[in-house]
Amino acid sequence: MSKERKRVHGIGQLPVLRLLAVAPSFSTGYIVSRYIPMPHPRDLGAAHYRALAELRYQIRRFLAFSEAAARAADVEPQQHQLLLVLKALRPHEKPTIRAVAGRLQIQHNSAVELVKRSVERGLVERRISPEDRREASLHITPAGDRVLRRLSLAHRDELRSAAPVLVKALEALVGRARRG
Repeated sequence: MSKERKRVHGIGQLPVLRLLAVAPSFSTGYIVSRYIPMPHPRDLGAAHYRALAELRYQIRRFLAFSEAAARAADVEPQQHQLLLVLKALRPHEKPTIRAVAGRLQIQHNSAVELVKRSVERGLVERRISPEDRREASLHITPAGDRVLRRLSLAHRDELRSAAPVLVKALEALVGRARRG
């Protein structure tokens, strides 16, 4: 007897699994069809909610660690994020306030104030373009670079210790990545 499984839509467009069983006989073959209700693909079970809650909890723990580490280094958490954004920009991306605002998901005027505080603190410097005086580029100072390096090493260590739990929560939500 061979079996074939098909996903079809049943009453009210709820998915069902159609199981076809083909059994040969001496004179003619026959087909048996049976419908098994399946959960809607958009429905989530309790395990998915637990995994989502666990992932959000782990993210909040990491963010709390990050904020505490920044404050321990005597910088605001957003100043740390500013330094990281500037350091991580790709070569074709200009280090501007617009780029910072976009990467930090903050308003332009908030980015201006953040840069102003960071310049006053000696972490960042603004350089006015000689070609277009309306354009300013942002650059990390040596002091900012030292702070960023210390914080980045601490963050890498924290992520290494949290990685197994984070990976487990992600896998529970999205499944294991298939390798070709």
